[in-house]
Amino acid sequence: MRNVFAFVCLLITLQIKVFAASDTLWEKIGVAGINVSQVSFNNWSQGGENSILWTIFTNMNTKYTNNEWKLSNNLKMAYGRSKIGSSDYRTNDNELYLESIVSYNIKWSVDPYFSNTVRTGLSEGFDYKTGSGISVSNFFDPGYITQSLGFTYNTSKYFITRVGVGLQEVFTNKYRNYTDDPTTTTELEAFKLDTGIECVSDAKMDIDENLLYQSKLRLFTRFTSLDVWDVRWDNVITAKVTKYLNVNFNILVLYEKSQSPKTQMKEALQMGLTYSLF
Repeated sequence: MRNVFAFVCLLITLQIKVFAASDTLWEKIGVAGINVSQVSFNNWSQGGENSILWTIFTNMNTKYTNNEWKLSNNLKMAYGRSKIGSSDYRTNDNELYLESIVSYNIKWSVDPYFSNTVRTGLSEGFDYKTGSGISVSNFFDPGYITQSLGFTYNTSKYFITRVGVGLQEVFTNKYRNYTDDPTTTTELEAFKLDTGIECVSDAKMDIDENLLYQSKLRLFTRFTSLDVWDVRWDNVITAKVTKYLNVNFNILVLYEKSQSPKTQMKEALQMGLTYSLF
């Protein structure tokens, strides 16, 4: 039932309607692709193991603008698997990130906004430190939904930032360590609600003619512990080789105390095919 409620919140946000005027402007960008890395040996005396790695991904963005309103939807999905030698396939990428923002133009340097963000994995996630892998997450288990209300600065084409009061709901089913309240001993809670402050900044810059840098930094702190911040810093450098061939370098830095007391980091350098959906 909680998962149903979560998706209802998501659908309500996506169905926000802004009445179009004669000067309405729609912008749509959608890219999908696949990255593949493969090594194969046959009678190779110097040693080595066959390996294959693949990741499918999509990035979509739609923007609606008129004299008063701005509506933006951003979707990022990625799922990948890898196999070395005779071992089983392992998950190496597993993410869904959906962000919806509506703001009202009040003719100031900053505008009031409302946002809704959804974060979860696309499928079952595993911890492979033990070898065979231990299941530690699944789709919407945990799932994070954050609503924020505040002010956004959006006058530069290279940099956008917003700060607001936020509500963050965490939903779980099986993996309740993400939502458990340590002050209670009778049960493991499947839902957690946090109130606090959210700050999100986006940067986008053309380093060279065929070299693009994109960065998104999200910070969230709870009113009950203002000295502890959740951090999600996603950095991507994309080099365009041809119309359909790109090289991507991604560094993702995470810190969330409920997940791990230490900073998490993911780094990937991949080459793959991309296709513009619209």
